Amino acid sequence: MSWLELLNNLENGTVRAATQDEQGNWHANIDVKQGILEAFKNGNNTEFPGGFVDKHNLAPQGFSADAGVRMVPGGSSVRRGAHVASGTIIMPPAYVNIGAYIGEGTMVDSHALVGSCAQVGKNVHLSAAVQLGGVLEPIGASPVVVEDDAFIGAGCVIVEGVVVKKGAVLAPGVRLSATIPVYDCINERQLDKGEAIPENAIVIPGSRPSSSEWGRNHGLSMSCALIVKYRDEQSDASLELEEVLR
Repeated sequence: MSWLELLNNLENGTVRAATQDEQGNWHANIDVKQGILEAFKNGNNTEFPGGFVDKHNLAPQGFSADAGVRMVPGGSSVRRGAHVASGTIIMPPAYVNIGAYIGEGTMVDSHALVGSCAQVGKNVHLSAAVQLGGVLEPIGASPVVVEDDAFIGAGCVIVEGVVVKKGAVLAPGVRLSATIPVYDCINERQLDKGEAIPENAIVIPGSRPSSSEWGRNHGLSMSCALIVKYRDEQSDASLELEEVLR
């Protein structure tokens, strides 16, 4: 497949930068990521209206009303090679990078970033200033994944291939990376390194004592995340989006 065919297939959603196996685990699609890098290699810097300069073959996408995507005016951009499904709402300013996938009915709020190859499911809410990290290299590194029906609160940062499973809720300000520990206060365990945020988990920002004696003696603490609850009918009701907005 040529890089041009790949970009077209990424946009229509028939090819994705990551796939899920039968056990529910996500894996990077190395061929896709190599193809994206090939597109960069074959692009030449060119000027676009408004004073922008980028690779000539990676211009921002435009949408027709028939696509079912509502991208509100005010500075948002969806780069070539990203898939945005029908029913998606993008509030300004927001940015969706190459290789990203956004499922049906998802809200991408103001100042949100969906990084390169990040995978976002159906009916997800990415609140204002959410940052989903992108990854093209190393080639085998898995991207950030947010599965269906998750709610990501304002100012959350998810990077380094973290997976957030279906229905999970992240409170505003949660930071998730490969090195930030996550403690499940309900099941009284620490998640293994690289373990996904469980389905329907409600996660809040937390802190823990410094790992060094000197740090503890000085009252220092380190960032962590805490699972304090799992979703129930009451929490679901508080997260409902008014259909009139769509």
